[in-house]
Amino acid sequence: MDTFSAILLSMLLPAVAVISNLIFRNSPNLRDGLTLGAAVATFLVVLNILNNVGNTTTETFTLIEVMPGLGIAFHVEPLGLMFAILASGLWIVTHIYGIGYMRGNNEENHARFFACFSFAIFAVMGIAFAANMFTLFLFYEVLTLSTYPLVAHKGTLAAVKGARTYLGILIGTSIGLQLVAIIWTYAVAGTLDFTTGGILEGLIVGPSVAILLGLYAFGIGKAALMPFHRWLPAAMVAPTPVSALLHAVAVVKAGVFTMLKVGIYIFGIDFLATTGASIWLMWLAAFSIIASSVIALTKDNLKARLAYSTISQLSYITLGVALATSMGILGGSLHVVMHAMGKITLFMCAGSIYVATHKTDISQMTGLGRIMPITFGAFLIGALSIIGLPPLGGSWSKWLLIIGAADASQLVMVGILLISSLLNVAYLLPLVGKGFFLKGHDQAEQPNLAESPLLVWAPPAFTALGCVVLFFYAGHIQAFLMPIVATP
Repeated sequence: MDTFSAILLSMLLPAVAVISNLIFRNSPNLRDGLTLGAAVATFLVVLNILNNVGNTTTETFTLIEVMPGLGIAFHVEPLGLMFAILASGLWIVTHIYGIGYMRGNNEENHARFFACFSFAIFAVMGIAFAANMFTLFLFYEVLTLSTYPLVAHKGTLAAVKGARTYLGILIGTSIGLQLVAIIWTYAVAGTLDFTTGGILEGLIVGPSVAILLGLYAFGIGKAALMPFHRWLPAAMVAPTPVSALLHAVAVVKAGVFTMLKVGIYIFGIDFLATTGASIWLMWLAAFSIIASSVIALTKDNLKARLAYSTISQLSYITLGVALATSMGILGGSLHVVMHAMGKITLFMCAGSIYVATHKTDISQMTGLGRIMPITFGAFLIGALSIIGLPPLGGSWSKWLLIIGAADASQLVMVGILLISSLLNVAYLLPLVGKGFFLKGHDQAEQPNLAESPLLVWAPPAFTALGCVVLFFYAGHIQAFLMPIVATP
């Protein structure tokens, strides 16, 4: 299969899954089986693209030309292909988990839920293979709209309120800030194509560079940079499979992916380093890393604590861009993968605990580790990866970010990253300690408590294993991404 056909097929398959969920909404086994088939097929198609092009950048395929030099166009480059592999692979795991969670928790409107979920994956494939900022922006907005019903899925007052906050902040930032930045970029550069080394050098100077970067940084609301982060905790009213989608598979990863694309292919690393335009962003990212970690410490609700953890971890990637060094970019790009695998594990474990016990607060989970050893063991592995301890994948991305900060002579940022890891320990490991080493009352009061159903505990156990495997393959991913920091 040629590459352009494979790109279109990777978007067509999730779109077909949307339709099949609606057509077979009253046949749950057939409906969920077809969606799983679409997920597996999408992953295989993306692997076919990998086999075709490796880590090279292909020519651009223009689907529709809107005006001269501006159209809906796609290509393959290493960062986008990595994102597509990650999202399509985790779609399989998340769908299996979603079936177990939705059935085990007796949730309603399964067909609508999985249709919107598939629609979100369609948008992610478009973002991953976008050849210019115009195309990326269109699919970025589709992703926001497709996930709004998922956040509001429960239909309660809290769910509707959370969904409105989610939609309001993400649409407001993208239209009010990011779109302005895109129009400004096109006005000065005459193109929005993603180009190695960037497209702005020599065309914009002085404070305007930092202002334009600010419009992008705050306009990419899905990156959850403070103060535009409130949508992420607000969205935690959604079912846990949606939280996994938001934090690992699609939404926030689309945000930081867009941030990386803007830094690498719109501004250019060397241009940012030469102008010093990203220094303010570096300090804001550092503040977000520490502040959100401190807030996480105050949250007893497990999903809320994990949400603020995500805000902190996303700012690692923004920091990687702001450092404007090759190692910073590579560390940030690698962290997209490592954080996705670790955080999806943590959220699926939170859902597993909820399905089995209907408990949401950490203070209620004392002693559960001995009742649910697989779930709590998977949580421990995911937490250690987020903390950055070997032999788990998260250790490598944090190491590269530290090297990137040292390369930029930003020793304070090295300290920020190390302090952050200590805060990770403080807000993630108490759950494991309470679960395994303290005796709770549940054994006596609820003797039938046990692990959640197979389809709920097996996916986080699988992704926990993935955190270990990634430790040994991090070097291969780094080598795969090397072209994105090559000198044009």
